[in-house]
Amino acid sequence: MKKILIINGHPDKESFCFALAESYKKGADATGASCSLINLADLDFNPILSSGYKKISVLEPDLLEAQKAISEANHLVFIYPNWWSTCPALLKGFFDRTFLPGFAFKYRQDSPFWDKLLKGKSARLMVTMDTPKWYYWLVNKNAGHNAIKIGVLEFCGIKPVKISVFAPIKSSDDSKRKKWLGEAESLGQAMQ
Repeated sequence: MKKILIINGHPDKESFCFALAESYKKGADATGASCSLINLADLDFNPILSSGYKKISVLEPDLLEAQKAISEANHLVFIYPNWWSTCPALLKGFFDRTFLPGFAFKYRQDSPFWDKLLKGKSARLMVTMDTPKWYYWLVNKNAGHNAIKIGVLEFCGIKPVKISVFAPIKSSDDSKRKKWLGEAESLGQAMQ
């Protein structure tokens, strides 16, 4: 049975990202897949990696549970808004604190290469933006998408990583948002 973990990185519980997360989960639940949802806004953790990798901070219980859920999942879904061409600080802090050496990757001694410890998993990014997709691609070069897809997930061995963009949010109406929620539910049903 496919195990799906949804990680919602929006700090505002009234956001459209919360609705997207619930719609995706509804679709996945309808297939009988094991699907769980983590709303980072509900977790209690310090998002700052104070000493970098010189000294790993002790993980809070919520982060230990999140690592366990990530380890057990076959497919990860990250839902978040694009702010300043990348993800919110809450999600970045979550990556900094949980995707640690020894858990997500491991540097090799005397080598520029590393071991990718999260191989065998796939992922999807579901990103909301106020910027039109074409502008983000042309002007911003998909900076935030690449940072998460290549710089975090693929670095740790997660492949393939697919991206769904819901934009522009600020000019969308109820009809458009309902359509997007239907797309999220369909992605959940397809377990992608």
